[in-house]
Amino acid sequence: QVHLVESGGGLVQAGGSLRLSCAASGRTFSSYTMGWFRQAPGKERAFVAAIRWNGDKYYADSVKGRFTISRDNAKNMVYLQMNSLKPEDAAVYYCAATSSQYSGRFYYSETYPYWGQGTQVTVSS
Repeated sequence: QVHLVESGGGLVQAGGSLRLSCAASGRTFSSYTMGWFRQAPGKERAFVAAIRWNGDKYYADSVKGRFTISRDNAKNMVYLQMNSLKPEDAAVYYCAATSSQYSGRFYYSETYPYWGQGTQVTVSS
């Protein structure tokens, strides 16, 4: 079992930055692939980024070059640094965990059995 708690959301102006954090419980955290997804009102939950246990990173095209995912296995933490934020980045951001190591599956929410409660990101124009 993995318990996830996100933090760091808030209101930011377009062009600004935020760093989201995800605290994970569980002794096997370091072996999990961790992902970030987001869901805007009226839209489906969408993949943002993922990081494998060994540090391999994967990004949605819409955030490449602006967002950076990282992890600290010693602290059981995952981070999402978001720069150059745009109004269309506004959403509830969710942290997720999976034992899957197949990168082709990282982009799909159903791959992840463990989810946090989400943190709201609002971007003003």
